[in-house]
Amino acid sequence: MKQLLDLDTFSKVLSDKGYNGYFTTQAAYPGKLKDSIREYLDSCAKGIEPLKSELLMMGYLQWSGDDKPRVECSLWIKHVKGAFDLQKMEIVRKDQFGHSLKHWSLTSLSAETAPKVSEAIAMVKEMILQTTVPSSKRFKF
Repeated sequence: MKQLLDLDTFSKVLSDKGYNGYFTTQAAYPGKLKDSIREYLDSCAKGIEPLKSELLMMGYLQWSGDDKPRVECSLWIKHVKGAFDLQKMEIVRKDQFGHSLKHWSLTSLSAETAPKVSEAIAMVKEMILQTTVPSSKRFKF
């Protein structure tokens, strides 16, 4: 069984891998990774939200504006009595209209085995192949 981490350690491990942007927890509570989870847990303690054992966090790994392609990330996080670990990650490259260009899903993860942000972006990056077109018009000697 994987070892669960406290919130500070969990967020530090992911932040060290480059996941230091803004996320939403359960489609609400925007903020940095740790702040978003903490705000969600505070709402659960107040009875505003039901406490779930699996949290869904969503955010952008790469954003260049509304008119450019972007890379989105969804994280499924296991939560048991104040301890956390990463279970699953989906990385999606979308065009400016929101259509999926490339999708990558990673399962059986932990915070330690999660890819760095640069590696996650590379998984869905478009590979530009350079080909040469043979020309029939050549110099004849």
